[in-house]
Amino acid sequence: MVSTSLNPLTVDRSRIRPDIQALQAQLVEWRRRLHQRPELGFKELITSEFITQKLQEWGIEHQTGIAKTGIVTTIKGKKSVGTHSCAPVLAIRADMDALPIQEQNDVPYKSQHDGVMHACGHDGHTAIALGTAYYLSQHQEDFAGTVKIIFQPAEEGPGGAKPMIEAGVLKNPDVDAIIGLHLWNNLPLGTVGVRSGALMAAVELFDLKIKGKGGHGAMPHQTVDAILVASQVVNALQTIVARNVDPIDSAVVTVGEFHAGSAHNVIADSAHLGGTVRYFNPKYDGYFGQRFEQIIAGVCQSQGASYELEYWQLYPPVINNAEIADLVRSQAEKVVETPIGIVPECQTMGGEDMSFFLQEVPGCYFFLGSANLSKNLAYPHHHPRFDFDETALGMGVEIFVRCVEKFCS
Repeated sequence: MVSTSLNPLTVDRSRIRPDIQALQAQLVEWRRRLHQRPELGFKELITSEFITQKLQEWGIEHQTGIAKTGIVTTIKGKKSVGTHSCAPVLAIRADMDALPIQEQNDVPYKSQHDGVMHACGHDGHTAIALGTAYYLSQHQEDFAGTVKIIFQPAEEGPGGAKPMIEAGVLKNPDVDAIIGLHLWNNLPLGTVGVRSGALMAAVELFDLKIKGKGGHGAMPHQTVDAILVASQVVNALQTIVARNVDPIDSAVVTVGEFHAGSAHNVIADSAHLGGTVRYFNPKYDGYFGQRFEQIIAGVCQSQGASYELEYWQLYPPVINNAEIADLVRSQAEKVVETPIGIVPECQTMGGEDMSFFLQEVPGCYFFLGSANLSKNLAYPHHHPRFDFDETALGMGVEIFVRCVEKFCS
């Protein structure tokens, strides 16, 4: 059941400037077009082509083919800066990939690609970024310096941020700060979740194979029961959070897969476990992988089993810079009802490769509330019936534009 707290707050349209209000219908059209043609990570060819077509139509300078399908625009302001000031460079990041999910929504803009769906709002992120690019290109006299808009592939995996950084998207000119948003169905329309420090968790994954000795279910003394060993490993891994992590910190160890056995009367000779680890505090970088090895090795040794462990760190935690978070908060307060519309305690153990950008330059990633329970638009992210209130699209453009005008003043 969806919480009634996802009923929308009042959206004061007078806080959205007329030129952005006039863009709302286009934002919806772009988002729905993208929603109908979702593509998985590093395969966003139709999406990239659509973005490129629009940027060419508007005469906006851009580069394509970065990290396969990524695009970067460059929009230069015409507002003068002081004689002792350097022209600032602000980047805006938007991800554009979809998920391998079969959509269950019965809407005119339903996914036309079987088994692929925009179930996390990236179609909206792309539409907001396009709207921001268009508006800024038409109002260059309102800001100084340069705005880079980064259309990034493969956020859902295996990760497009790092290869885009390696390709130099934060250079020439060098980016001073970066911002980005995530449409968020855990918050109602009319709210913005913004905080300094940790917003989203590190994402680490593991695959584990326990190797025992199979045999007859009635003769366990002749075997090394892989299921029994794996079960002990599952329990033992939970002690990392319970007894090794500082209780002031937050962390999660989840075993999401357990596969073993093939018959009622056969003791399995192997078992496979898979799962994820999440944490906010960067001090745990590298720690969980080390503890996994120690615990698994100890359990297996005590039972006469062996193991193969693959452990990898996918994304670091999303850590917002306090100064840039204050910038976003101050501008969001001009768009949503305050104080109720600003949600500072909005952390989630979900992960995001925006974190790689934030490791390179100061920045802020924030949540834009998009749920509307009264319209049945409150299904969670990655759900086959995920959808959001498109009123949030214009709000996202307004917040981005205000941040640009403030930072690049």
